[in-house]
Amino acid sequence: MRDEKRMAPVERESGPGGTSQAIEALSTEDRHFPPSEAFRAQANVADPDVYARAAADPEGYWAEQASQLDWFAPWQTVLDWQPPFARWFDGGRLNVAHNCLDRHVANGLGDKVAYYWEGEPGDRKVITFSGLLDDVRRCANALKALGVGKGDRVAIYLPMIVEFPVAVLACARIGAPHTVVFGGFSADSLRDRINDAGAKVVITADGGYRRGKTVALKPQVDAALADGACPSVRHVLVANRTGDAVGMVADRDVWWDDLVPGQELDCPAEPMESEDLLYLLYTSGTTAKPKGIVHTTGGYLTGVASTFRSVFDIKPDDVYWCAADIGWVTGHSYIVYGPLANGTTGVLYEGAPDFPDPARWWEIVERYRVTVLYAAPTAIRAHMKWGAQFAQKHDLSSLRLLGSVGEPINPEAWIWYHHHIGGDRAPIVDTWWQTETGAIMISPLPGITDLKPGSSTIALPGIDAAIVDEAGKPVGPNEGGYLVINKPWPSMLRGIYGDDKRYRETYWSRFPGRYFPGDGARYDGDGYTWLLGRVDDVMNVSGHRLSTTEIESALVSHELVAEAAVVGVSDPISGEAPVAFVTLRDGSAVSKELGETLRQHVALKIGAIARPKSVMFTPDLPKTRSGKIMRRLLRDIAADRPLGDTTTLADAGVVDLIRDASRSGKEE
Repeated sequence: MRDEKRMAPVERESGPGGTSQAIEALSTEDRHFPPSEAFRAQANVADPDVYARAAADPEGYWAEQASQLDWFAPWQTVLDWQPPFARWFDGGRLNVAHNCLDRHVANGLGDKVAYYWEGEPGDRKVITFSGLLDDVRRCANALKALGVGKGDRVAIYLPMIVEFPVAVLACARIGAPHTVVFGGFSADSLRDRINDAGAKVVITADGGYRRGKTVALKPQVDAALADGACPSVRHVLVANRTGDAVGMVADRDVWWDDLVPGQELDCPAEPMESEDLLYLLYTSGTTAKPKGIVHTTGGYLTGVASTFRSVFDIKPDDVYWCAADIGWVTGHSYIVYGPLANGTTGVLYEGAPDFPDPARWWEIVERYRVTVLYAAPTAIRAHMKWGAQFAQKHDLSSLRLLGSVGEPINPEAWIWYHHHIGGDRAPIVDTWWQTETGAIMISPLPGITDLKPGSSTIALPGIDAAIVDEAGKPVGPNEGGYLVINKPWPSMLRGIYGDDKRYRETYWSRFPGRYFPGDGARYDGDGYTWLLGRVDDVMNVSGHRLSTTEIESALVSHELVAEAAVVGVSDPISGEAPVAFVTLRDGSAVSKELGETLRQHVALKIGAIARPKSVMFTPDLPKTRSGKIMRRLLRDIAADRPLGDTTTLADAGVVDLIRDASRSGKEE
């Protein structure tokens, strides 16, 4: 194990242009995990020269990846790049559902399990590839019966039930772009997305289960459509999940069970142009109009199929579980399209990770002999808080690879995940990507890359990433800057639906000709990438630029801390000051002394300039149901401002607890 230095991203503004440079190394990360010889020997990608080959001929590299899909007609042009608009594999025709289902059944994999599904109450189903294909054909014909044709948009608002991937794939089969709206969104948010997309049909359910309670969905659809608020909608297709009574509007609403099962199986897959719209997925803005991210067919499927195969080192006998929701891009790319395109067996789980107890995930891993687990750092930190004893009750020896997605993973959470869940043997692929990129962009290749806890390591083959300063010039090692992507990639967004101007301004204006995702990052001395979070999560404290992510990592490295979130608040002396919200591990007692200990711990790990102004102890942090901490709400609480939209929270009551404690002065 080599010693590797990890430099803190502490910077000082300098010069009239605000160019920043690193001034001091204030923390170290010297843990280093090379691939085992056994893992390297069986890896799908084991030749380090793949990076150089892809860099020398990126179009050739991506054409090679695309050729592993079934195309009804070959492409004439690999890439037509008219910045910021890209067209990949022009002239090629294919169908995503055919690539995910038909070709596998035709190749003798019809009896292979496509999904092990588990509902929160404990009900279970096993769905084979041939069974899933039949369900998708019937659903596609049902959509046709409701008047949906090629090019018509369909909104999907479902819990994590089998009908979810069926509906998504049925839309793809007939060339009807889907827009999935996460089941935690409000009726207002649903209405905005339906109207922006111009959806003709909404697919929903009576409700779903969450922590032992039913969560109504059909009533939210009714509220969204009330008084003709969504004039494009002609029909609502309703799956029966909970059995709760719901109102059905005559001539508009129809039960899934009354329409879908009786449909014919004859439903040929519609040949689609490579650049035809596959889906819209809206980013969750809270004040501005939501952005409809456009993903097309051939390039997107090439990106997700290729990265799924290489990053997760997928083998034919793997049982893969992405513990996310199909309502988010992670679920689109790495629950539905990427795994099924590779003929992989997956796990679908409807419920929460701690219901009926915190061992639920590990019970599922043991039951289905899961080999690859892909989860959010927030969930891992929650399991840290609950304790390793729940994992220790179950046989996790089937796990051979772990993944992390959603936000940078704290080094201590990485180590806990590696030791307690991966048994010190399973590599961790810490992935960076986003809704707009469609597929993973920065990640280890587990048969090649030496791992460092907390680093997403290097950009994947075919991805030209860089970190630049304010002027767009490359930064040196250990200097924080802006992450950019220099060249187009197949799974990239093709725009914001109906708003090319906003697309240009949002992603391409800051560094002309380069895609700017809005994230800060730095390289270490080995050229590894360390994500610093959104640039709006970088504080300017007395002229120093401090990453909230780095302070959170320092707090979580304390043995009593399970999870932490840091936000910047206005300060009359320093301009901005960090405020920390901390959740302790079970059994740890809150005290003013501990708050001061944690403040000093940050000062020791990073430097006095990073010491939080205050530490607020809270039993939980406000998170979306996808597991992301809503730091915007914490900033509002810290500044005692009115709270914005809280509809995507998993537990809205947490916000009230934190706000009440803050106002009553219970901060340490």
